[in-house]
Amino acid sequence: MSEARERFKLAGRRSFSLIGVAFLALFIEASAAERIPPAPTPGVVAASTSHDAATRCAAMVEGDYSRLVDAPAQITGAQVIAASAGLPALCELQGYVAPNTGIQLRLPLAGWNGKFFYAGCGGSCGTFDTQKCDYPLIRGYACIVSDIGHRSGGGDGLWAFHNLEAKVDFGFRATHRTAVAGKAITQIFYGSIPKYSYFMGCSTGGRQALVAAQRFPWDFNGIIAGGAVISEAGTAMDFLWNLNRMVARSGEPLFTAEEFALLHAAVVAANDMNDGVRDGLIGDPRRSKFDPAALQCRGGGSSACLSAEQVDAVRKIYAGPMNSRGEKLYFGGGLQPGSELSWAGFLTPKGGRSGEDLSASDTTRFMLSDWGSSWTFKDFNFDVDYKRMGEMDALYSASNPDLRAFKAAGGKLIVYQGWSDPMVVPLNSVDYYESVERTLGGRRSTQEFMRLFMVPGMDHCSGGEGAFAIDYIDYLEAWVERGRPPDVLDAAHLTGENTSASIGRRYPVDPATVTFRRPVYPYPRQTRYKGVGDPNDAANFEAVDP
Repeated sequence: MSEARERFKLAGRRSFSLIGVAFLALFIEASAAERIPPAPTPGVVAASTSHDAATRCAAMVEGDYSRLVDAPAQITGAQVIAASAGLPALCELQGYVAPNTGIQLRLPLAGWNGKFFYAGCGGSCGTFDTQKCDYPLIRGYACIVSDIGHRSGGGDGLWAFHNLEAKVDFGFRATHRTAVAGKAITQIFYGSIPKYSYFMGCSTGGRQALVAAQRFPWDFNGIIAGGAVISEAGTAMDFLWNLNRMVARSGEPLFTAEEFALLHAAVVAANDMNDGVRDGLIGDPRRSKFDPAALQCRGGGSSACLSAEQVDAVRKIYAGPMNSRGEKLYFGGGLQPGSELSWAGFLTPKGGRSGEDLSASDTTRFMLSDWGSSWTFKDFNFDVDYKRMGEMDALYSASNPDLRAFKAAGGKLIVYQGWSDPMVVPLNSVDYYESVERTLGGRRSTQEFMRLFMVPGMDHCSGGEGAFAIDYIDYLEAWVERGRPPDVLDAAHLTGENTSASIGRRYPVDPATVTFRRPVYPYPRQTRYKGVGDPNDAANFEAVDP
């Protein structure tokens, strides 16, 4: 091995700083005839051979990242991924941030836009969903995902049992340290500090987003928080409440999917015109006047009705968790009218457990407590047990409305929530936003940096009967980089593709998959049909104040 190559190897093992020493490992001359190509200028397509790209990418493994300030890390693997399916050629780095957060960072080999993107996880996380980086990568971002500090399936929580370290990571530390390390490694690779940094997540990722704005207001210039689990305890308790309401006294499921469909049809029929058009959507379910008793069986053997026990259960599901004295146990209430088609997820399948049962039970017995695997959702005491979850929920909470530091740092925050979300109760997002307004001095002051969009007919994060496909990233970029706040979002209802995607969906969407469009306005403004024109055309709707 030549002396120059020995120098290169030695430099790669030295510690990397954010500004100076790091570039030695990337750009030092390896030999008189072979040179690692310099990092491309942000936004400029770099010309390099596949051999050069592989050399630059592989060199990242040689570095010592253990001295990255506040986020010591290590890169354990690197590979070049050829361009395919619309994605650019990439350098994919695998590694971890101390103490135990796995990361995967994807870096475009050419055409970097000079920006950094962190795609949040979902459920209990524990995996690397790199597909969430697809659309950011197409836009030229360097994009990172993390397992948020543990390995698991998407719904199980056993990883948290007697594991305070992992709970701290899940709560806030992994999100922050991944951002710090990811930006530093991106800088090292390209030789330039990212001009802008963004975060987008839904569900648990939405909680990560709000945690970043509340606790680490300097990590991101712009944040998108969808269907946020603002309270792990509250969301788990809502799941437990619904699971217990959907079980008959005999222990069997109280409802069938067909009965949920019957209920949904009656709810929509009673409220369809509250957005000014009969389109199968409920504009604002808070205005619903539907009484489940209208479906109660009156005798005569009709199957198109509900029993008295079912009617009582539906009322309680709409109301949300409460104790035996009828006192509500957390802000946000219950599931909203219009979400009934998704309630079937709470039904226990033959010979197994529903995903909602697994998620709620594991969140409660492992993440919010150490009650252990013998505990089930049927054991939750709504008069006592909700008081026992606060110790751990303090680690996870994303309910702090004091976003003054984030605003002062110039950050911009888009929050979105489906009115038909069956997983995270929609009114929790409304309550949080209104709390921010009260804290920040009113609507005008709040909407200078934060806007909430309530999407009619949308399920959890995406999908549903409403217009759910929205290019949030494009709107956030315009707000952060060009000073154009999102006064209205263009939303489309799609068919013929994976409608459950949220972060990874590519835009513009294929027009052949669009069945209708709607404008969505910042809360509390609502969308209403003008009274004339094709209701499938967004141009025939306008904003109204409630």
